[in-house]
Amino acid sequence: MSETLVPELPQELWRAGKLELAHGVTSLLQVMRVASAGLGKYLAEVETRGAEDLFGYGSASRWFADVARISHGDAQDVVNRALALNPVAEVGGEATVFAPATAAAAEDGALADQHIDLILEVLRRIPSDVPAEERDGAEKILADLARHAGPKEIAEAGADLLAHLDPDGAEPKDEPEPDPPRREVFVERRKDGFWKLSGLLDPETGARTAAALDAHGARRPVDEFGQADHRTMPQRYGDAWAELLDLAIACPDQPGTSGYRTLVHVTVGLEALRTGLGTACLDFVGKITAREARLAACDCLMIPVVLNAAGEPLDVGRMRRFVTPGQRRALNIRDGGCAFPGCHRAPKHCHAHHIRHWADGGPTDLRNLVLLCSFHHRLVHHGDWLVRMAPDGIPEFVPPQYLDPLRHPRRNLLHRVVT
Repeated sequence: MSETLVPELPQELWRAGKLELAHGVTSLLQVMRVASAGLGKYLAEVETRGAEDLFGYGSASRWFADVARISHGDAQDVVNRALALNPVAEVGGEATVFAPATAAAAEDGALADQHIDLILEVLRRIPSDVPAEERDGAEKILADLARHAGPKEIAEAGADLLAHLDPDGAEPKDEPEPDPPRREVFVERRKDGFWKLSGLLDPETGARTAAALDAHGARRPVDEFGQADHRTMPQRYGDAWAELLDLAIACPDQPGTSGYRTLVHVTVGLEALRTGLGTACLDFVGKITAREARLAACDCLMIPVVLNAAGEPLDVGRMRRFVTPGQRRALNIRDGGCAFPGCHRAPKHCHAHHIRHWADGGPTDLRNLVLLCSFHHRLVHHGDWLVRMAPDGIPEFVPPQYLDPLRHPRRNLLHRVVT
């Protein structure tokens, strides 16, 4: 085993230069790795003699877990590494080392545990009928590479060596089909009315989910008014999830919705629905504001339960189709996407908003409809922006007075060619 002296720490570390700091880190790292190799020799000897006879434990890993105060799983990893890098006597035979070249590099302090595990994994996958000299040659290549390379290079070199030594790969399993991927999703309603979403996805589905959330949760570009997107990543992912649900529900093949955006039961007072003040009961599981009920009613199928002042139902169970597929196509062509000034969102991400709300007697025709993305739809419902239809049949937006004291109307020019 190589002898490595522990570098002396300076009395005031903050005075050390960058070379001194780097030398201290690399020296201590080598000391740790050499010590780990030495520890492995002791553990291999304990396992060889028998931990039960020596200390009364059933295995060296159980004994080491107590001595080191670590979990049995971590202790087992250390012992397995030690047994692979040190002489172990076979029954009726002499002691041999499973990975001698790797053991030599480890004793020099050149390998971390991750390097060793990658090499051992490759060696265990080499078929038993491969000649010993070829196997030893492959190990020497990996051990020499690991002295100056990282895990990625070792993994790639190991894959190349396995492809050369075992071109046919592992024999196929007898199972006719692989096990189905494991996917679990839990949706739990909290006492405050919010919903908690958690789950477990297989690698492929998780990667696709992350890619979709990244794409739909990208920051909105700075608009023409200089407003930047200050949402945190969890907030952007939450909004992206809502958009993905809108896209899925709007699919013509969506079960139970026939291609319409939403199907909900809303119980609300008539006056609250007209004014937007008050609350409504959503699907008998929670409350939303009357203003949110007005927003949802713009582009969905609702089964309204509208109550008069005495609590008597005025309208129960009559579904109202607010925007027909033909009207939706015409809106997509006319507006080209979200009509709010400076917004780039495509039609598939937009809702059909009633300029004059249907609860106030607004008709469902093209001159009373405008495409808005979820963000600007909520802004129009909750903010001080005014949307109206210009004489030429194109929607235009009147900004709040704090943005433009004269309140000049504005249009979105991103979706149309200006002539």
